[in-house]
Amino acid sequence: MTIPAQSHRNARTPVADAATSTSLAHDRKPVAPGSESTEDRAPPTKHERGVLDGAHVGTLTPHQGVRWRLLVVALLAAAAGAGVAGWWFTHRNSASAELVLYGNVDLRQVALPFNNNERIAAVLVQEGDRVHKGEVLARLDTSRLEPQVAQVAAQVAAQRAVVDRLRHGSRPEEIAQAKANLESAKADAVNARRQFERKSSLLGKNFASQQDADAAEAAAGVADARVEVNRKALELAIAGPRQEDIDQAEAQLRGNEAQLAFLRQQLADAELKAPLDGVIRSRLMEPGEMASPQRPVFSLAIIDPKWVRTYVSETNLGTARTGMRAFVTVDSFPGRQFEGWIGFVSPVAEFTPKTVETEELRTSLLYEVRVFVNDPNNDLPLGMPATVRLPLNTGVTHRTENQ
Repeated sequence: MTIPAQSHRNARTPVADAATSTSLAHDRKPVAPGSESTEDRAPPTKHERGVLDGAHVGTLTPHQGVRWRLLVVALLAAAAGAGVAGWWFTHRNSASAELVLYGNVDLRQVALPFNNNERIAAVLVQEGDRVHKGEVLARLDTSRLEPQVAQVAAQVAAQRAVVDRLRHGSRPEEIAQAKANLESAKADAVNARRQFERKSSLLGKNFASQQDADAAEAAAGVADARVEVNRKALELAIAGPRQEDIDQAEAQLRGNEAQLAFLRQQLADAELKAPLDGVIRSRLMEPGEMASPQRPVFSLAIIDPKWVRTYVSETNLGTARTGMRAFVTVDSFPGRQFEGWIGFVSPVAEFTPKTVETEELRTSLLYEVRVFVNDPNNDLPLGMPATVRLPLNTGVTHRTENQ
């Protein structure tokens, strides 16, 4: 009976073992780490021995793991702080060194129509051609205009001759002729007076009739009047034409000359010329079409001056000054810079409410800035996106005139 009793004592349930181990753990007094003796330390169980052996092989103790995680976090925080500080210092220096703006290339354009209503005879240039001031771009048909010019030119010549004749007065030969006519009239008057005297004497002797005497008297009177007429003609010949007649002839001449100038200008306008140096942007009409002042034949792009239209915020407005040096870059020419300068800063804000009442809206104001750029080869077409860099530590450029 002894053997079964012993086996009954050894065959305890897991609940009993757990209770026994719990009571033992509660009965054991806590001892500071490292100060407990070998006798007081409970022998490790099989499970604990396995855990300890595994920890010695490839893992850390819980205390060592916490310290390792804290070290890693500290290193990451230091690296992040160093990166943020470096970024801040770098961007602070770059922000203080230059101001970067973005915009598009802009230039002036001119619409070129004819001044006359006539059919186009020839178009001499194509899109993209570079033209110079005064170069002929197109011509009109002048077959109906040239005869009108010739007709008015003849009228001007005739009227100019009339004015010259009036200004010069009577010729010496005309004055001499007037004098001769006066002398002839005087001689006729003397002869008529003698005839009247002879008839009168004969009438007293009854050798002539009263009718003959009256006829002789009338002839003498006519002769005297003819003398007076020729005398006045001589005075007019010596005095020359009236000043009013000269003024009238000169006014008529000026009117004819004005008409001739108008027709000649129309003839000159039959050739469409470039008003400035530029590039033909569009060819809008062809030979055979009817031109008019309302229909442009070409669109001319003026390549000088050329600028980049950009906008600066209200906070950076104080750094953008007229005449300030600038550098322009575009994506089409990487690594290449175009020199320029600020030629215009708008005094009026854009893209904002009409009245700004808050401090937040005040900082969102934008002002137009025109950065004129040197582009002698016309590498920057209209509308191309561009980046403008304004060095803040330099003065104005040598070219500061407002284009």
